[in-house]
Amino acid sequence: MPIHDESHVKNALARFGRVAFEDDAARERARRRLLNAAKKYGIVPVGFIDGQLRSERGKGATRPPLPTGFVTFLLTDIEGSTGLLTQLGERYAVVLKSVREIVLRAVGSVGGHEVDTRADEVFAVFEKPGLAIEAAVDMQRILGEHTWPEEVECRIRIGIHSGRSTLSENGYIGLPVHTAARVCSAANGGQVVVSGETKEALEGSLPPGVRLRSLGRHRLRGLTRAEMLFQVEAEGLGTEFPPLRTRTPPSTDGSPAP
Repeated sequence: MPIHDESHVKNALARFGRVAFEDDAARERARRRLLNAAKKYGIVPVGFIDGQLRSERGKGATRPPLPTGFVTFLLTDIEGSTGLLTQLGERYAVVLKSVREIVLRAVGSVGGHEVDTRADEVFAVFEKPGLAIEAAVDMQRILGEHTWPEEVECRIRIGIHSGRSTLSENGYIGLPVHTAARVCSAANGGQVVVSGETKEALEGSLPPGVRLRSLGRHRLRGLTRAEMLFQVEAEGLGTEFPPLRTRTPPSTDGSPAP
């Protein structure tokens, strides 16, 4: 795999997964050499790093069936991931792996299910909304106490929404999935934002020590109606954040935002 210029490096990154190495040691030497070359030419190898992490997790692992009916979706993504990748280079893989492990461990500890993981995002589903909130609080607490390479600050935003979606061979399909993604996108790093539908589904069964603070109604990109959003608050979590990342100001009187 020649890596003497930018085009060769990009080609080598794309072909790396199809190369048969003599052994794991040879593969690791080639990987490090390739990442160093990418850094030299200013190439940000997001897809390559993600592919390597997927490979480490193994193939063909059996997973329990995903729940159907009325479920609660949880999505996470890393705030400022491109800046972290640019700053850390190859060491970003360590950060990404740690974040995924913390998030997925929290999901599994309460009986949640991983649906999909790509780049810096994790998509999970829970049979009960209280379990999703419990997992989210656990994630933020652990991440908030974690020490990162070069003392960078790594924070994730979390969005939670409940509803009924169709489960196909390609995963969940339906408006609740898109709504959950938009709720996550509206949150800030370190923040957990919950939709009004999830709050209603809780029926007063919040995990101990957890409370919800109203953030008003917000228009979320691509959705036809404003969503009532709430911030999850608990010991060990931040409480003060910038305004939600939405295009319209909140309405606090219960009426739809303009």
